[in-house]
Amino acid sequence: MSDRVIDVEGVSKSFGAKRVVDKLSLQVQRGEIFGFLGPNGSGKTTSIRMLCGLLTPDEGQGTCLGYDIRTQSAAIKSEVGYMTQRFSFYEDLSIRENLEFVASIYQLVNTREAVDAALQNLGLQDRQRQLAGALSGGWKQRMALAACLLHRPKLLLLDEPTAGVDPKARRDFWAELHRLAAEGITVLVSTHYMDEAERCTRLAYIAYGKLLVQGTPEELVAGSGLSNWTVTGNGLAELQNELAHTAAAEQVVPFGSSLHVSGTDGAALEHALQPYFARSGIRWERGDVRLEDVFIHLMRDTADAPP
Repeated sequence: MSDRVIDVEGVSKSFGAKRVVDKLSLQVQRGEIFGFLGPNGSGKTTSIRMLCGLLTPDEGQGTCLGYDIRTQSAAIKSEVGYMTQRFSFYEDLSIRENLEFVASIYQLVNTREAVDAALQNLGLQDRQRQLAGALSGGWKQRMALAACLLHRPKLLLLDEPTAGVDPKARRDFWAELHRLAAEGITVLVSTHYMDEAERCTRLAYIAYGKLLVQGTPEELVAGSGLSNWTVTGNGLAELQNELAHTAAAEQVVPFGSSLHVSGTDGAALEHALQPYFARSGIRWERGDVRLEDVFIHLMRDTADAPP
């Protein structure tokens, strides 16, 4: 099979008169952790469902794991692990019972061995008799990932898997994703968290069904064209209100005890900020553009677009 695990061109999907995904073209390589970002309602979930064979595109073509996304959806499903936004297991069954049920759906020959391996790999052995409904968000997430891995998929499609999970559980989850990627499993994950986006090999940003940018985190920062200034000191709330009316200051965002001020025209931004540089009680420094600045900029540009 080619090293290109996902390769789709011009894929579109509409529900009634609303076009949810509009001519999406996407390529994901084997062993990548590919981040899929965008605001709510941007078409991320619909795109993922088309990739794994749950939805048939209205237009476009492509392959997933070498299978045609239009005509070979059953073959795709057999080699993909899909983790939905919602916890979708039986809360009155134990972890083991839920995993055994999923294994029976996949018709695994060695169900016991597969479940034992999943419990071992995800650190669930000591909790295997615990009811799923009594688990915390982090342990539910772990169980859901274990279920995704039972049939040894080549591709994981994870739809906002860490929503509502505490920071430590998110960190542990991502450590597991990197371990799986090192073993050659490809991961496509949608997320709203910038710290998670920075852990991805490559990223794509989608808004109102259209793919706007894609690349490595470094490429997206370099290609954003943004300039950034950081200001610290006194009276930052008042300063933020003043800068909000400065056209060249396209973003004025508080970060802890500082303000990040950025714009796409670096010369115009510096000129606009000149009157503030001499203000007493504050200090200005050129700052590094961060991935979060890039995505806030993209969200700002698409905020007034028609839904």
